[in-house]
Amino acid sequence: MPKTLFPRRLWPLSVAIMACACSQGDLRGSAVPSQDGGTYLVVDDNNGGLCGAIRVDGQDWKASLHSAGRVSPGVHEIACGTRIEFEVREGTTFHFNYWGP
Repeated sequence: MPKTLFPRRLWPLSVAIMACACSQGDLRGSAVPSQDGGTYLVVDDNNGGLCGAIRVDGQDWKASLHSAGRVSPGVHEIACGTRIEFEVREGTTFHFNYWGP
């Protein structure tokens, strides 16, 4: 049997890695084009609700859960019991919904 450059037993792992690398998904949520071209954040998960006020970039988040609030494009920090960074692309509404690792 001829030797191959890439062992057959590693194929499933390589396919999984490539699928993750090519994914357009966001780890902390999902982004959709905004209707008016503005940039928005929607907090869809309040980290269990027992952490107090949600803060975005060091400020209390004024929008209610599941409601859009205007943000600038770029990297932001959300805090409620823990701090997490995520990116909002220009012209999108980013739905933040995952506090996990």
